[in-house]
Amino acid sequence: MASIKVTNGTNLFYKDWGSGIPVVFVHGWCVNCDSWEYMMHEFTDKGFRCITYDQRGCGRSDQPWRGYDYLTLADDLAALIERLDLDKVILIGHSMGCGVITQYLANYGDLRVSKAVLIGTTTPNIAKSVSNPGGIDRALHNEALNFIKRDRPAYVYGLIDGFYDLPLKSTEISQHLVNWTMDITLQASARAAVEMLNTCYSSIQCDELKQISIPVLLLHGDKDVSCPINLTVLPTSDLLINSILKIYEGLPHGMYISEAPLISGDIIDFINH
Repeated sequence: MASIKVTNGTNLFYKDWGSGIPVVFVHGWCVNCDSWEYMMHEFTDKGFRCITYDQRGCGRSDQPWRGYDYLTLADDLAALIERLDLDKVILIGHSMGCGVITQYLANYGDLRVSKAVLIGTTTPNIAKSVSNPGGIDRALHNEALNFIKRDRPAYVYGLIDGFYDLPLKSTEISQHLVNWTMDITLQASARAAVEMLNTCYSSIQCDELKQISIPVLLLHGDKDVSCPINLTVLPTSDLLINSILKIYEGLPHGMYISEAPLISGDIIDFINH
C-alpha cells in the first residue's frame, strides 16, 4: 500500500491513479478515499491524474490520538501535495473535506493549486451563535457526541438515511451501496469520529474563505439535510471573491457518489473553461 509520513510521524494511505492534470480529492467526516472511486473512474477516463488519501484516523491511515483540527488536517494535505511534487492541482473536497481545503488555501496559498471544487461544504460555520442564529444548537451537537460514544454504528446508520435521502428516495441506490458506505465510515477510529465532529462544529472559516482568490466551484444539493444550503454554501458563496454556485434540485449530501457521472461532468466542464 502506498503511504506517506506526515505530521508527528503519522502515516497516511493514498491512491494515485492515471496521468494528466492532477486532481486531489479530500473526503469528509470518517469515510475514506474509497468513497471517491466512482468519480475517479470518470476523471481517469477523461485523462486526469487522480490522487486521494485516507485522512488521519480514517480508513487505512494511522489513528493518532491528536491532530483532527483543521490546521493539522491542512498540513497533512500540504505534505501529500509536496511529497508528490504536484503542480497546477485541482482540489476537490466533500463535506468536511471542504474545510480542509479552505484551511490549506488560507495557510499555504495557491502556488500549487489552480482551481478548487467544494461539494456539500460545511463552511463557513455550522454552530449556532448570536451572529449565526440559524446554526446547530450546542445541545444537539453534544447529543450527537454522546450517541457516537454510546452506539457509533447506530449513529452512522442514522446519518446514511440523510446522506442519500433514503426516506424520500430522491436517489436510486442499492442496499449494497448503503452497506458499503456504512462499512467504510465505521473503519474510522472512535476518537477521529468525535474529534472531527468537534472540529466541524466549532470552526469558523469566514476569514479563510475571504483569502481565497482562485476560481472555486460550489456544488450543493437542495435536499442536503447534513449541510443545509442556507447555513453553508450560500454564505460560503458570499465570502468567496471568485466562485460559481450550482444547486442541484432534489439531490442529497452524498450526491458525489450517487450521481458521480453528473457531478464529475460539471466539474470537468469547470476545469476545462
